[in-house]
Amino acid sequence: MRTHFSTMRLAAAATCLLSVLIAAPALAQPPSDPVAAPPPPGQPADQPLSDARVDPLQPDFNLAALPVTLRLPAHKMAFRVTHRFLRSLGQGDVGDLFDNFFGFDSGAQIGLELRYGLRPGTQVGIHRTSDQSIELFGQQSVWREGPHPVAIDAIATFEGRHNLRGQHMGAFGALVSRKVMNKAAVYVEPIFVANTNSLPSDLVDHNSTFMLGLGARVRVRPTTYVIAEVTPRLAGYDPGVAQASFGLEKRVGGHTFQVNFSDGFGTTLGQLALGGVSSHSWYIGFNISRKFF
Repeated sequence: MRTHFSTMRLAAAATCLLSVLIAAPALAQPPSDPVAAPPPPGQPADQPLSDARVDPLQPDFNLAALPVTLRLPAHKMAFRVTHRFLRSLGQGDVGDLFDNFFGFDSGAQIGLELRYGLRPGTQVGIHRTSDQSIELFGQQSVWREGPHPVAIDAIATFEGRHNLRGQHMGAFGALVSRKVMNKAAVYVEPIFVANTNSLPSDLVDHNSTFMLGLGARVRVRPTTYVIAEVTPRLAGYDPGVAQASFGLEKRVGGHTFQVNFSDGFGTTLGQLALGGVSSHSWYIGFNISRKFF
C-alpha cells in the first residue's frame, strides 16, 4: 500500500512538472549563427555587418583557388595552406589507387599564404608555392552587397617564378559576387594576366591571357559547403585546359577545412591562367585556412 501511494505521488509530481513546462513561455535561445543575430541596440537593421562577423555564405577568402569578395577586418590576419597531390587519380588501376592511398603517397605542390587587413575594405598578402612561385596581391572592396545588388572587389597581383627572380606576371581584374536565398554565393571574375607566355613577343602571337573565373559555394549544412569553380581562358595565350575544381568544405570556428579535386595544380592567378594538366586527369588536394580574428 505504501509503495502504491509513493508511486501515485511521483506520478502526480511528474504530471505537474510537465504541465508547467508546456505552459511556460519558451526561453530565448541564442541564435545558432552569429550572422543571424539582431543588430546591437542603436544600430540600424540595414547597416552592413562588421567585417569581423561570420559570413555564413563566405566562410573563407577563396573557393578552391579563385579569390572571393569576403572582407578582412582592418589590422587582422588570415593564413592558408594549399596542398595539391601530383599523382592523377586515374593513373593505373583501382589497386594502384589504393596502394598509393588515393594519391596521398605522392609528392605535392604546397602553397602558403598570409593576408593582412590594411584598412577597412583593403587587404594585401603573399602566396608562395613549392615550385618557387611567389604572388603578391592586393584587393579592394568597391561595392558591398546589400546597398548594391552585387558585391564587387578589384584585385591586382604581381607574380614571379624562382622567388621573383624568374618570369614575371601581373594580373588585375574584378571579383563580382551575389548571394542567393541564404543558400549559395555565386561568382563571376573577369581577370587579365600579363606576360603569361615566357617567349619573346616577336616569336609568339600572344603574351597575355584574359580569363573568366566562374564559381559557386553552396551551403548544404549550417557549417558545411560544396564548392566548384572553373577558369576558362577567353582570349590570348591558353596552354593546357581550363582548370576546374570541386570540393567539400567544413567551417569550424575560425578554421576552414576543404578537400578538393582539380584537373591542375594552380593556386595563384598566374598559375590559373596557364591552365590545368588534362581534362582526363584529376588530382586530390586540400586547403586549410585560419582567421586570426
